[in-house]
Amino acid sequence: MTSSMKLTLKIWRQKSAKAKGCFLIYKVKDILPEMSFLEMLDKLNEDLIKQNKNPVLFESDCREGICGACSLVVNGIAHGKENGTTVCQLRMRSFENNEIITIEPWRAKAFPLLTDLIVDRSALDRIMQKGGYISINIGAARDANNTPITKKNADAAFDTAACIGCGACVAACKNASAMLFLSAKISQLKNLPQGQPERKLRVVKMLEQMDLENFGNCTNTLECEAVCPKKISTKNIAILNFEYLRTI
Repeated sequence: MTSSMKLTLKIWRQKSAKAKGCFLIYKVKDILPEMSFLEMLDKLNEDLIKQNKNPVLFESDCREGICGACSLVVNGIAHGKENGTTVCQLRMRSFENNEIITIEPWRAKAFPLLTDLIVDRSALDRIMQKGGYISINIGAARDANNTPITKKNADAAFDTAACIGCGACVAACKNASAMLFLSAKISQLKNLPQGQPERKLRVVKMLEQMDLENFGNCTNTLECEAVCPKKISTKNIAILNFEYLRTI
């Protein structure tokens, strides 16, 4: 029979963006090793509600490592210590019984805190709105095999399309840079035939929007790659820089 765990949680609580926040300590028990991190937080909230206390607010959606909503810093690491894993896929067997776990929201000027562990990540959406799309009129849907593309380019586009826009790269970067996120989107579209007509304009507009959103600059510390749940390579940042130089 699987033994349950007891944990001490040190969680950031903040009622609103203007309110003063602080860490509060919570004790949880009967946590099964196969539970996900978010299921553990669900258990905590169930206990708090039974005690007529306010639950801890955090974001989640698919809980399958796809949507990027579960954006938490766990023990100082974006998405926790398991490589290539989102918080919703992080299992409690990764922690020790009676361990103290610190849980914080993303910390970045471009991601203003809304409440507790929830931040506003819409800055990434606005970057995408500036150029992360194609607008050519292609008429009715064509058979994919009718569009010639090399396997090398197809594989490169697929790898960068894996980015879920969670913002872990921003949270981990000492400059709060969004360059890994942006480079993934630029690399994806530049490798596809449909992305060619707006290729030059896209990189300029998206970089300009990134600056307007108060993201920092890249200084190649590679923390972004280390915490990315989809293992997006920082080589794409070099590709982004090359794409920008092509526009000059």
